[in-house]
Amino acid sequence: MEYIHPDTLSFLNDLQHNNNREWFNENRTRYEKARDNFKLFVEQLIARLSSIDSSIGTPEAKDCIFRIYRDVRFSHNKSPYKTNMGAYVAKGSRKGMYAGYYFHIEPNASFLSGGIYHMPNSILKKVREDIDYYADDFISIVQDPQFVEVFQSLGDDSLKRVPTGFAPDSPVAEYLKLKSITPSHALSNEQLISKGLLDYAESIYQRMHPLISFINRAIDAE
Repeated sequence: MEYIHPDTLSFLNDLQHNNNREWFNENRTRYEKARDNFKLFVEQLIARLSSIDSSIGTPEAKDCIFRIYRDVRFSHNKSPYKTNMGAYVAKGSRKGMYAGYYFHIEPNASFLSGGIYHMPNSILKKVREDIDYYADDFISIVQDPQFVEVFQSLGDDSLKRVPTGFAPDSPVAEYLKLKSITPSHALSNEQLISKGLLDYAESIYQRMHPLISFINRAIDAE
């Protein structure tokens, strides 16, 4: 069973303190080993997720993993590299329009997440309409004790007021304000490099699955 090797975390930790091309090129072999370790883990994670959620199919790991190179063209931060590794597993992989499952490794800041981030307006409208129309179903998912035990919130990307067209006193008013739906569960460094990580991640994503299915049904609705 593949797991995140301590050397992978060590490389990312060193990169945080040496985020420049000269150091990166001198340590390219370390990067390639870390990248390959992450890819092997993601391959096994995809297999587990496919057994939980058949709608994602069997995407290739390379299509789910984000590049380590930053786009600095429009950023004040000109550091050339991300100091984390992430993968988004969903129908259509990381470039698709569907809700899915996100895995993020970063020294002292790793987490398991998912949902859907920065929804386009057309999708956001569909999701909000279904949350409003199927309020009882949505509440039963996000307020289920097993869900709340591992996900304390659905993210903080939210409007200040209920969007136009929805009742301010709706039982799902706070959820209708969301612009992204991204429940998250933190991982310690010790959990990350544990050989039980794959089983643990599967158990967390299993609890997230009903929410992912709800969102994707809304997206697919006519």
